[in-house]
Amino acid sequence: MTSDKKMASRRKHLLIIATLIFIAIGVVYAIWWALFAANYESTDDAYVHGNLVQVTAQIPGTVVAIHADDTQRVSKGSPLVQLDASDADIALKQAEATLAQAVRRTRTIFVQNDALEADVAMRQANIERAEVDLNKAQSDLKRRQTLARSGGISGEEILHAQTAFKAAQAGLAQAQAALAASQATLKTNEALTSGTTVSAHPDVMQAADQLRKAWLTNARTRLPAPVDGMIAQRSVQVGQHVAPGTPLMTIIPLQQVWVEANFKEGQVRHMKPGQQAKVTADLYGSKVTYHGTVQGIAAGTGSAFALLPAQNASGNWIKVVQRVPVRIMLDPKDLADHPLRVGLSMNVEVALDEPETPNVGVFAGTQLKTAVFTDNTGGADAQINKIIAENLGS
Repeated sequence: MTSDKKMASRRKHLLIIATLIFIAIGVVYAIWWALFAANYESTDDAYVHGNLVQVTAQIPGTVVAIHADDTQRVSKGSPLVQLDASDADIALKQAEATLAQAVRRTRTIFVQNDALEADVAMRQANIERAEVDLNKAQSDLKRRQTLARSGGISGEEILHAQTAFKAAQAGLAQAQAALAASQATLKTNEALTSGTTVSAHPDVMQAADQLRKAWLTNARTRLPAPVDGMIAQRSVQVGQHVAPGTPLMTIIPLQQVWVEANFKEGQVRHMKPGQQAKVTADLYGSKVTYHGTVQGIAAGTGSAFALLPAQNASGNWIKVVQRVPVRIMLDPKDLADHPLRVGLSMNVEVALDEPETPNVGVFAGTQLKTAVFTDNTGGADAQINKIIAENLGS
């Protein structure tokens, strides 16, 4: 009995000690939760996302060369695909010839103005001479008519004087008509060239625009990389005839990727843009930590934007905890040191402290634009100026 009592007493002490240990663990856990764990939310339902920049044809054509393939890194502006440029080259040459012809034709109009001004002056001189001849013929006719009353001259001389007078009148009328015609032509030419120069003339500008259009079409036979990144999903083949808008390949700017973490709806209660996050990738393990920032919380849950949204208003309903996508920006330096790929699994832990920068905005250093397609007309302007200068003459 004494032995049994000792065993019971010992068991009682052990149970008390175990209970006290569990209570202590609970207290420590509660303190740890209140001070630390409650200020963090984590999830392993997170994946790397990035911009998928499609390379598409802007004009129809046949592919004659491909300069980049899958997994290859390319720089912005580097050539990717070459289309057959035979027709575009011919159209460009025709546009250059049309511009040269327009410049020469317009230049002729400007030159004609000087000649027409000289012609008008000459016509005015002809009128003055015709007026002198008319006055002389009229004076001769009057003198002969006076002599004819006294019988001093014959009727034939009077007839000659009358004929000369009529011829002088006709000559004056002809000179006046010629002056009016020259003035009308000069006025028309001046209207065509008023307030403008050869290079700024509407005909020349229209031909220049046609040259720019042909130049742009020719430039679009060479497809450059719109951004820096890695080639993916190349579908174009040599010899393939492509139409405008046909996807040829995709470029992924890996230096601008982000993480989309799907948190349970109860976890985003205190989440705000600007809060700091620690992110790890299954690719590198927990030894590599990325420093992230919450950029924003999606406008709806993942199921709301699904291809087939759930219809909870019909049938038996079972409540399912929804997940809300949260976008996490990553430190560019971390990305440069440890590159990621789109679709990789990530682990995210967000600190729910008050954010230092609540209005984060778009990605730091990200520019969702490209100028490789708008730079194609610079060479056209230089060619237009060259053609105009060559055909203006001295």
